[in-house]
Amino acid sequence: MVDYARARRAMVDSQLSTSGVYDRRLLSAMGRLPREMFVPEPRKAIAYIDEPHLMREGSGRFLAAPAVFARLVELADIGEQDEVLDLGAGSGYSTAVLACLSAHVLGLEADAALVDEANARLAALGLDTARVVFGDEHSLNAEMFDVIIVEGALPDAPADLIARLRPGGRLVALIRQGGVGVATVYLNGVDGVTARTEFNASLHDLRPAAAGERFVF
Repeated sequence: MVDYARARRAMVDSQLSTSGVYDRRLLSAMGRLPREMFVPEPRKAIAYIDEPHLMREGSGRFLAAPAVFARLVELADIGEQDEVLDLGAGSGYSTAVLACLSAHVLGLEADAALVDEANARLAALGLDTARVVFGDEHSLNAEMFDVIIVEGALPDAPADLIARLRPGGRLVALIRQGGVGVATVYLNGVDGVTARTEFNASLHDLRPAAAGERFVF
């Protein structure tokens, strides 16, 4: 039988801390949330390995590897009063983590089969400041956010999403540059939107190609 509490501690100590993740609230959240609840049954025993997990056969939707996810979230510098958009919420794990750091999280997931499952998990954990709805960035109305996290690689700067940032808002996404994924932070500052690049990382595409899944290194 897997000792999941021990696996969580090992993830924090051996994957997150050694990857340069220092945010204590983030480490605490990932150290207590049951990641195994958010992966398919056959993968529960390996839920904490530092690799992505396919959420559902044929879906093209993945749960990001812990270290990559944590490093991206840390870049957003999420505050307790922030309103967060989690684009590509998948099974709800990312939304759950973000809910532990912020005032409210709206998760958007384009795979309808994952939405109800994600909300059931959030409810089971008592995370009533978070919810996942079916749709993508084009499903939004007039909502604005302090933080936007994109749970998949994008081909270029997401102008429509950047326009959803409140003053001082941050958007974190992995942007493809050639064959490399580059973690990029967009800040809606007093002098307009600025972008800075931080590190190279690997994520599957936010919008999988019909011909097959593409992995961005």
